[in-house]
Amino acid sequence: MTGPKNLESRTKHIRETWAKRCNKVLYMSSVKTDFPTVELNVSEGRDNLYWKTIRAFQYIHQHHLDEADWFLKADDDTFVVVENLRYTLSKYNSEKPLYLGRRFTPFISQGYMSGGAGYVLSKEALRRFVKGFDTGECTHFSTIEDMALGKCMETMKVAPADSRDMKGRQTFHPYPPDHYLVRQPPRPRPWYLQYEHYTP
Repeated sequence: MTGPKNLESRTKHIRETWAKRCNKVLYMSSVKTDFPTVELNVSEGRDNLYWKTIRAFQYIHQHHLDEADWFLKADDDTFVVVENLRYTLSKYNSEKPLYLGRRFTPFISQGYMSGGAGYVLSKEALRRFVKGFDTGECTHFSTIEDMALGKCMETMKVAPADSRDMKGRQTFHPYPPDHYLVRQPPRPRPWYLQYEHYTP
């Protein structure tokens, strides 16, 4: 996910680093450019993030469904160690309705994945997400993109899968490394630690 004003400051650095390790990369924006970006029928801005995500997944479902088993949604300020992500996903079957990321607890019964950390949908999860909007089972009921997507996942019976490593450590992080490289978390605990699904 990107926008016209971020292509030079952020997105080009993704293209030159971790995007090279992906099988396929699509840069989703509100306008088509030679970068290249895919033009989605949505305006830029925080209030349109969920529409952008909906339109992006619909576009991928229509044009690229059979080109991958897993579909990562990441913002243009995200860094991904693709080899580690592949290893995490290797434990799971992409034909099962699954999605992975940094699992938060509140608002949705089964929890939801943090948008800031990025999240991954299996092929079957992508099919169900698009079907949910086709049938009206899922709706754009909130501008809070990650939580609203989590509600659709729950409605469409897409299960959250565990993305932690063998030692139970998180592998998806919504903030830069300096937020985590501290001996003691600040008090009171930051909101993102209060939202954690798994007990630290």
